[in-house]
Amino acid sequence: MRIVGIVQARMGSTRLPGKVLRELGDRSVLGWVVRAAREAGALDDLVVATTTEPADDAVVAECHRLGVACHRGPVDDVLTRFAQVLAGRRWDAVMRFTADCPLLDPEVIREAALVFRAVPGLDYLSTSLARTLPRGIDVELAGRAAFERADAEAAGYHRTHVTSYLYEQPGDARLLGLAYRPAADDLRVTLDTEDDWRLISAVVAELGDRCVPVRTLVGWLRERPEVCGLNAHVRQKALQDA
Repeated sequence: MRIVGIVQARMGSTRLPGKVLRELGDRSVLGWVVRAAREAGALDDLVVATTTEPADDAVVAECHRLGVACHRGPVDDVLTRFAQVLAGRRWDAVMRFTADCPLLDPEVIREAALVFRAVPGLDYLSTSLARTLPRGIDVELAGRAAFERADAEAAGYHRTHVTSYLYEQPGDARLLGLAYRPAADDLRVTLDTEDDWRLISAVVAELGDRCVPVRTLVGWLRERPEVCGLNAHVRQKALQDA
């Protein structure tokens, strides 16, 4: 089974413009995501999917610097952007990444891919169907038939979120959720606001410019409630609003 990883990345953001190219430690936020995906050793291909907006010329330049393939497509119809990437490749499943999750754990990525490959006929796998990981560590995969159904049927905000149609309108699709214990779904390590940036910067300042295992990350945060409190008030946008 060939799994293609796609990282959606753009400079436009309503709450934190330019976040994907902020310098975090010794690399860009996008560079952190690309490194985690590569270190997992579970993908057959990796592509950054950005937009045709002039501002995203900077994303293309960073992809060239990182040595990762890049594709440019629609701004808001991210599902079409993904489909365009996949149209020119051999693939059986796609793993979706967002470029605002720099603290991804390669081991979680690897485990998700191993499980997806091991379960015959699986259409969709995610660590967030029943969330137990911190927001910003989650991983999801969609099989080819399920992805193509979503591309053919999805409309509105489902085209922005790529995979949301699969779990909100699953039909007879086979979905599987991965859970991790102890639960840490109250924690937030995704980058969407300045307060998120303060927390993530604190993590990197202490734990270094490396991929940190999620259990190490959670343990470190649990021992530092003052760090967790930096972004505890931030609320994730609803799918319809993001």
